[in-house]
Amino acid sequence: MSLQGKRIGFGLTGSHCTYDAVFPEIKRLVDSGVEVIPVVTYTVKNTETRFGSGEEWIERIEEVTGRKVIDSIVDAEPLGPKLPLDCMVIAPLTGNSMSKMANALTDSPVLMAAKATLRNRNPVVLGISTNDALGLNGVNLMRLMATKNIYFIPYGQDDPINKPNSMVAKMTLLQETVEEAIKGRQLQPVIIERFRSE
Repeated sequence: MSLQGKRIGFGLTGSHCTYDAVFPEIKRLVDSGVEVIPVVTYTVKNTETRFGSGEEWIERIEEVTGRKVIDSIVDAEPLGPKLPLDCMVIAPLTGNSMSKMANALTDSPVLMAAKATLRNRNPVVLGISTNDALGLNGVNLMRLMATKNIYFIPYGQDDPINKPNSMVAKMTLLQETVEEAIKGRQLQPVIIERFRSE
């Protein structure tokens, strides 16, 4: 399936160590003729880590997409009624944002964009990156897996010996997941042996 001409929101949350795996996939979408609408959480915008500053990451995503980021809840809300998306992607999705989304807490631009997309009964694709997927956050992961119109980039344990509760999506499967989600299907298998394949 071609994604050319599709309008896809792309939300970044605060898993800074995962951005290098995500940005090539954003470019891949753009190169496929997708109109990518970038959305960031307040954490992305305001945090400086060893992986870079919020300002640097925002500059980079704006350069890749050719669009200004949406960085407020007020600016994200119109993605529901006025400027609907064909699909909303959140990658990486932290455990913190995952727990909020699973419990209907909409306190960031990214979560508002997801809520707006679900309101339109359009797909939301999640690419998890959390140290707690098999811990306390497991209940939230399963709640989202059982929710209509939510799809997952296939994920697996990234370091089962040293971080046995941690699971991360295989971001190279992002575009294929979006293609299937737009058809109303989950890319399979959804749980993969990720740590041996990368």
